[in-house]
Amino acid sequence: MQKFKEAAMKAVFLLCACASVISVALICIFLFINGFPTIAEIGVFKFLLGTKWKPLQDLYGILPQIVGSIYVTAGAIIIGVPIGILCAVYMAKFCPKRIYRFMKPMVDLLAGIPSIVYGFFGLVVIVPVMRSLFGGSGKSVLTASVMLGIMILPTIISVSESAIRAVPDSYYEGALALGATHERSVFAATLPAAKSGISAGVILGIGRAVGEAMAVSMVAGNQAIIPNSILSGVRTLTTNIVLEMGYAADLHRRALIATAVVLFVFIMIINLLFSLVKRSDSV
Repeated sequence: MQKFKEAAMKAVFLLCACASVISVALICIFLFINGFPTIAEIGVFKFLLGTKWKPLQDLYGILPQIVGSIYVTAGAIIIGVPIGILCAVYMAKFCPKRIYRFMKPMVDLLAGIPSIVYGFFGLVVIVPVMRSLFGGSGKSVLTASVMLGIMILPTIISVSESAIRAVPDSYYEGALALGATHERSVFAATLPAAKSGISAGVILGIGRAVGEAMAVSMVAGNQAIIPNSILSGVRTLTTNIVLEMGYAADLHRRALIATAVVLFVFIMIINLLFSLVKRSDSV
């Protein structure tokens, strides 16, 4: 009976794993089958390097959206990653228990807030602040970066904190025994040992930043032009899809699916780069 239960559970786990793999494979097949022929029809260089997105004139250049996605994602990384990692270090190694009891649920609550709520917060709070500080409409690359930097915090904090707590106490205690201070022991011994888990948290946070659409569409300005500064309006790949897919048809619709292919490849490149960085650090 026990062997039967074990075999049944193995079959269930295998089925779940296969379902995940099959789901990803189906998504890839759908995107590539519908996207690559469209890119070939429009022209690879016209599509990827074109600077004009005017569906009514059959102009489908997504270079401004690619540049906008890179700018906004880079800004979110610069803002969110250092704050998230330092917050995780504080919660794991410096935070008093009475404060941790309130802080931990607050971080978890941030992860559960819908994107549209973040968008409304950015629209009624961050946009007016940016408008009063820098002028203009307040909807810009900087505003979207700040918004996404806030949105990726709970992912980075939760995963990084778990990675830091998973490091054996002997690392920290050994550093103390050698005469290091509490702060130096944490940052020179514990933190490097948790590097793999922290990198995973950063990758997950960047994945959310790249794939976010609704919140960004409300604060970025949605201008399909290459931004000339961080205060310029911008349109990302995701917002381009979500804004126009509802009424798109024929070549326009297929061009949006091709945009999703570029976005998919963009995320794969980011994950590959992080994997190469992790591999070079471990050598």
